[in-house]
Amino acid sequence: MAAFMDGYEGNKERTDRWIATFPQGRLEAHIIEFNAEKGYVLVQAKAWRNQTEIDPAGIDYAYGYLAAYPDKMKRWMVEDSCTSALMRVMALVMGNTEKATKEVMAAIKTPAADYDYWTTKHGDVPSYKTSAEAEESGTPSFGSSDDSAWSADATPLCVHGAMRWNQSKPDAIKPWAGYFCSEKVKEKQCRPNWYVRTSDGTWKPQV
Repeated sequence: MAAFMDGYEGNKERTDRWIATFPQGRLEAHIIEFNAEKGYVLVQAKAWRNQTEIDPAGIDYAYGYLAAYPDKMKRWMVEDSCTSALMRVMALVMGNTEKATKEVMAAIKTPAADYDYWTTKHGDVPSYKTSAEAEESGTPSFGSSDDSAWSADATPLCVHGAMRWNQSKPDAIKPWAGYFCSEKVKEKQCRPNWYVRTSDGTWKPQV
C-alpha cells in the first residue's frame, strides 16, 4: 500500500506547494452540472498563476457520483468533488505529480486479498479471468466498447478522466454493462460503475 501511494501528494501538501509556487495565484471552483435525482455533480476548477493572467493557466474537472460513495461519505459528495477538482487543476498547472491525491487513491485502492472489483461478481455482473474466457461466453473484452448502445446525460469521470461505457454482447448469458476507468495500468484503475438491465431492457446504475 505504501509503495502504491509514493507517487501521490496529500491535499495539504499540494495546497502548500501551490502557495509556495504561485503566491499570487487564484483558484476557482464552479458547479456546472448537478442532478439530485440521478445523484451526480460535475465541478469545473480554474487556476491562475498570478493576478495579471486574464485566461486561466489550467482548467480541470471532477465528477461526483453518489452511488459510488461509501455511505459515510455520501453527505459530502459535493464538497469532496469541489476539492478534487481544485487538486486536479493545481496538479495540471504545477506538474511533477499525479493528478489524484493520496486521499482520493486511499479511498479507491482496495487490497486484492480483501476485495478485487475486477474478479468479484456484483449481482448478475459476471467476472472472467481472461479476455478469451469472456469472449467464449459471448462477452467482449474490456478493450472494446459500444458507445452507441448507451446515452447518458453526462459521462462519468474518475481521477483518470472520462470513463468508457462497455457492455456484454446481446446474446451473452449474463448481460452486464458499466463505465470503466480508462487507465491502462490495472493497479491504478478506478472502481467500475456497474449497471444492471431492467425489465424494459434499459440499463440503470447498480446500487
